[in-house]
Amino acid sequence: MTAFYAALLGLVFTGLSFWVVKARAHHKVAMGDGGQFSLIVRIRSHANFAEYVPLGLILIAFNEMAGLDSWGIHALGAVLVLARIAHPIGMAASEGSPLQKPFRGFGVLGTWGVILTSSLLVLAGLL
Repeated sequence: MTAFYAALLGLVFTGLSFWVVKARAHHKVAMGDGGQFSLIVRIRSHANFAEYVPLGLILIAFNEMAGLDSWGIHALGAVLVLARIAHPIGMAASEGSPLQKPFRGFGVLGTWGVILTSSLLVLAGLL
């Protein structure tokens, strides 16, 4: 089951990669961010994904290996996927947009929630 969510997140990561490349081409910036705010947002959205998703998936996989019910794995995986899609939407939304805070907030809190819950479940299984 974790492999399914890893594959979905791989597609999201690829989409974010293309999103960054498109902005690099538009702004003619091969390295760094060129001081372009829209490129900074895209680079950080992509990097944030790369920073959090691997740990989330590893923890979900540990729970799957430990025998957590399938509904638990699906709940953790679905929240992680939805949170990681919501986060860049909120990041890219203009200041004060009705999309900014709820999408970015769900992206952050959903990701942290999956990591925290998965961590606690792993530790509980080890005790």
